[in-house]
Amino acid sequence: MSYRKLGRTSSQRKAMLRDLTTDLLINERIVTTEARAKEVRSTAEKMITLGKRGDLHARRQAAAYVRNEIASVEEQEDSVIVKSALQKLFSDLAPKYADRNGGYTRILKTAPRRGDGAPMVIIELV
Repeated sequence: MSYRKLGRTSSQRKAMLRDLTTDLLINERIVTTEARAKEVRSTAEKMITLGKRGDLHARRQAAAYVRNEIASVEEQEDSVIVKSALQKLFSDLAPKYADRNGGYTRILKTAPRRGDGAPMVIIELV
């Protein structure tokens, strides 16, 4: 099994990837280092594939990985609708990629980070 260790222990690495994946699903675009983006790409694509499956088991598997964060707050007439990252994944993102067989993310290179010169990228959902 091959993966990047990213200079962290396994628990720290898993927590960071969960956070970055959740942020990518909520914002649909994040700026991070190239190594982190390449690792997040695989987990984000797995989550979108679970969203496309859409059954209860897929929802529970995604809920075990995606953080419980608020994705959006909308007002409709006299009520307020709060949508979590998991709800956004299954109701908004999965139908958007229903006819696509993988390749849900795009990585665009940007200027190096000021300070240490780390290669920075923008990872976004296609």
